[in-house]
Amino acid sequence: MLSTAKKTSLLALAGLLCQALPALAAEPAHSLLAELSRPSTPHSSSAEAPALLSQVERQGENVPGLVSELFSLEEIKGRGVEGVELELPEIDLPLSDIPLTFNSKVEYFLYYFQTNGKPSFSRWLSRSSRYIPMMKEILRGKGLPEDLVYVAMIESGFHLQARSWANAVGPWQFISETGRRYALRIDQWVDERKDPVKATTAAALYLKELYGMFNGDWYLAAAGYNAGENKILRAINMYNTSDFWELSRGSYLKRETKEYVPKLLAAAIIAKEPARYGFSDIAYLPPIEFDTVTVPTRTDLDLVARLTGTTYEAIKELNPDLLHWCTPPNYPDFTLKLPKGTKKRFIAGLANISVEQRFTEKLLYTRYQARRNDTIASVARRFNVSPEALTQLNGLSKRSHISGRSLIVPARQMGAPVDQVRTASAPKNSPKGEYAKYHVVKKGDTLESLARKFKVSAKLLSAWNNLKGKIALKPGRRIIVARFIEKNGEMVPTGSKG
Repeated sequence: MLSTAKKTSLLALAGLLCQALPALAAEPAHSLLAELSRPSTPHSSSAEAPALLSQVERQGENVPGLVSELFSLEEIKGRGVEGVELELPEIDLPLSDIPLTFNSKVEYFLYYFQTNGKPSFSRWLSRSSRYIPMMKEILRGKGLPEDLVYVAMIESGFHLQARSWANAVGPWQFISETGRRYALRIDQWVDERKDPVKATTAAALYLKELYGMFNGDWYLAAAGYNAGENKILRAINMYNTSDFWELSRGSYLKRETKEYVPKLLAAAIIAKEPARYGFSDIAYLPPIEFDTVTVPTRTDLDLVARLTGTTYEAIKELNPDLLHWCTPPNYPDFTLKLPKGTKKRFIAGLANISVEQRFTEKLLYTRYQARRNDTIASVARRFNVSPEALTQLNGLSKRSHISGRSLIVPARQMGAPVDQVRTASAPKNSPKGEYAKYHVVKKGDTLESLARKFKVSAKLLSAWNNLKGKIALKPGRRIIVARFIEKNGEMVPTGSKG
């Protein structure tokens, strides 16, 4: 099979000779996409491309597929070629419940996704199988075309934690203002833009509204989803046309919006027939499955993991909207996702745990500057805590000399609900309303891994736990992994990344 560089050269040569050799001129009518559907080598270098295109331009010829093969849409625009409809080979478009168009702009992204963009598109396809069945069901339930799922594909590649330069978040890339408009909760505890179910429901409502606003035109609705409806309405008034392709010829819309619809169409065409376009070895993820259960405020995810026989990480993956290790406070009926088939086990296990123990374990703490004659035992007596609590939280032994050291001192070890914790055992000058979550170090834990798990910086973990230099974390030691302050009656996290 010919390399892409050789194919490109032959295409250019065919254009140069098409007047003299009509039979050869017909040869490029073979679809560039037909070649691309087979494995291909990297295309010709950028150094070769301008010379080849210049030869074609000098002869006034239009070689099918050559321009879009060599240059991006922006480079074509820079050479004054934008608006010229290339003679494109016909392809059989897959069945779709949104209108599919094939033109030079769509062809460019079909090519891009099979070449430079192939690694990314492969990852998108791999994740797609995890979320598409659920998303299609939601879209269908709202009376929308199922193939709108490919909006999420080009927005985020189905990455639930995706965040754009404009702070758009989640699989459907909502900015906070639009997310809240469609009833997504976004605060210091929860970001429902990351929840694939709730975000898809919100996206369906938004897309349905856009579809009605633009008189049943899905291309304008998609462009409005990208740029905002007001931007598209202004473009329609400015150019006196409601045809997306006409609007994209003007200079008012940004490049990102002009390319949004062709990118969406190309993604849908490939995703519906991936093997045809060279994506035959994708490791598809299994569809997401879960049970749901209503849990009380501040339910610890570690507890949920234990009761369902899984891991904290598995529970977090099912509940990406939760920004911390527990369900939010002042939210008594939070719907939590559990691994499929574990709901009965969880409910039975929870019934055997006292109400106090269901809440996330908290540690009300203060800092204490040890005096000259202080010992672990004397400080423990003063604060009415166990010596073990002091040594574990500060990385000390019972015989450690603590004179002059700044100690983390717990006021209550085992947390009843936070609103029941009192500071009576702490000295009068200790700060009120400061809380922390602590974690018992396990074998293999590192400062960096714990920082990632609890979404704090390693620097903060070191500061909170008096870790000097590169000190190994000893299994069994209790360390603070997050802090809270009481503000306006609510627990507000401090120092977290999320």
